[in-house]
Amino acid sequence: MLATALTIAGSDSSGGAGIQADLKTFSALGVFGMSAITAITAQNTLGVSAIRELDEAIIAAQIAAVFEDIPVGAVKIGMLSSAAITRTVAATLRQYQAKSIVVDPVMISKSGSRLLHPEAMTALKEQLFPMADVVTPNLFEAGELVGFSVNTRNDMEEAARALHALGPKHIVVKGGHLEGAACDILFDGHSFVYFENERINTIHTHGTGCTFSSAIAAGLAQKLSIEQAVRQAKYYITGAITHGFSLGHGVGPTHHFFELYQKAGL
Repeated sequence: MLATALTIAGSDSSGGAGIQADLKTFSALGVFGMSAITAITAQNTLGVSAIRELDEAIIAAQIAAVFEDIPVGAVKIGMLSSAAITRTVAATLRQYQAKSIVVDPVMISKSGSRLLHPEAMTALKEQLFPMADVVTPNLFEAGELVGFSVNTRNDMEEAARALHALGPKHIVVKGGHLEGAACDILFDGHSFVYFENERINTIHTHGTGCTFSSAIAAGLAQKLSIEQAVRQAKYYITGAITHGFSLGHGVGPTHHFFELYQKAGL
């Protein structure tokens, strides 16, 4: 049977991040994608101009509708916005005994718009982190979650240890904003695995965090190990960034279907 994955996240009207990026990623990696929308953003390559949260009842109903009918191989969680939404998502996933959960702790968009209310951070750590197979913060998000600046590889390791203590099975601290090579760190509570490649000189990186975490979820849905799923996701996001393109007047998107386009001669 075709592998399946559910994304629970916000909608990006410009198509580069959020639910749209997640579904594109699932499709590119051979996974059937399903979605539960938590918030609607009015967004383009220049930034986020408006956000409208959905009510908790319809968010829970979307998740329930999927689980009550379709086997869910993995769950990716992105933008949650509020503490109430975070608690609702956690409770609904517990109700359906969801497995292979990837939490991308989305806090701020690339243009600087806050996508998670500060008071929701506690709910995120207390409600969802203990359920997660993988949590994937970038340097800024890791720093916000642990309460100290994360700027070096040593900082990343310390942050990974602190975050793992909150309950997730694995932590991936993303080093896309490090100086020098782009290095991500995977921590399982005992040892570190490093995924490193040369930095790609481009501004077109809209949706990279959403895409990377969705790629990990796709790998878990396909029964890969955590390390295999992260390695596949690193390869995929590197290619998507390499082939990112200008679209609109700001930060363009990564290219989710770069391999398919190459095969098609496009």
